[in-house]
Amino acid sequence: MDFREDENKMEPLTLFSQSSLTDIVLLLLIFFLLTSSFVTNFGIKVNIPEAETGAQTDSQFINVAVTKEGEFFVNGELTGKGMLASALQEAKNENPEGTLVLRADKDAIVDNAVRVMNVAKALQLNIVMATEQNSQ
Repeated sequence: MDFREDENKMEPLTLFSQSSLTDIVLLLLIFFLLTSSFVTNFGIKVNIPEAETGAQTDSQFINVAVTKEGEFFVNGELTGKGMLASALQEAKNENPEGTLVLRADKDAIVDNAVRVMNVAKALQLNIVMATEQNSQ
């Protein structure tokens, strides 16, 4: 029942304002653009030297990275100097036929790369030095 008089009768809304909807869409767009830039790559930054030929690596290899700061990474995990031999022994136990791939930064101290090679030799692992393919 409508108790209003005819002169007070309200007309239905014929126009729908979409300005608030566009504001929400714009704010969501800005939010997703800003949060997508926070995604980072947690890889180990090693600047390896270049070579004329190259080969792909796969899961049969034991990867060791030596950074220019003197840090050691065995299969992507940070390992201290004192724990290098045990980490390589554990990696060899997981992959007995594996070949050690050494990725030493070209600005790294040579003694750190030689340390990895000495431990690998003591564990009777084959050693391959990783390089970037020369782009001419």
